[in-house]
Amino acid sequence: MRVPRIEIVEDNVTSQQKASILDALLTYNNAMAQHAFYVEFAILLRDPESGDVIGGLYGLTDHGWSFVKLLIVPEAYRGLGLGRRLMEEAEAIARRHESEGIWLETFDFQARPFYEKLGFQLFGELEAGEKAHGQYFLKKRF
Repeated sequence: MRVPRIEIVEDNVTSQQKASILDALLTYNNAMAQHAFYVEFAILLRDPESGDVIGGLYGLTDHGWSFVKLLIVPEAYRGLGLGRRLMEEAEAIARRHESEGIWLETFDFQARPFYEKLGFQLFGELEAGEKAHGQYFLKKRF
C-alpha cells in the first residue's frame, strides 16, 4: 500500500478540499457511532428593503447534539429581540431532531452573557493569552 503524501494549505483552502475532509469524517462517524446523522440548518435575517441576507444563524445537528456555529445580528438591528428569536428557532429545530441540547462557542469579546440569559451554561474555557482571546464553550440541555 502506498502512503498518502501530506500537503499543507494555508489561507486558500478551497470549499472542495474542506468538503473532502468532512465527507471522509462523516463516512467514518456514520459507520462507527449511533445517532450519527448530520443535518445543517440556517435561519436567515433578510434586509427589509432588498431582501438580501444580512445575518442569521448557521448550525448543525450531529451525534445527538445541535451546534450553533455562526450567529450574527447586524449592529443596527441589535436590541430588537432578533438574536433571541434566532436562538429560539434553533432550539425548535434541535428539538425536532431529538437533540439532547445545543452547544456553542463564543469569544470573550462576543455574547457570553446573552447566551447565559437564554439558559446556557459554561462547560469549558480556553483562557485569554498575550496573543489569544478567551473562548467559552456553553451548552443548554433539554
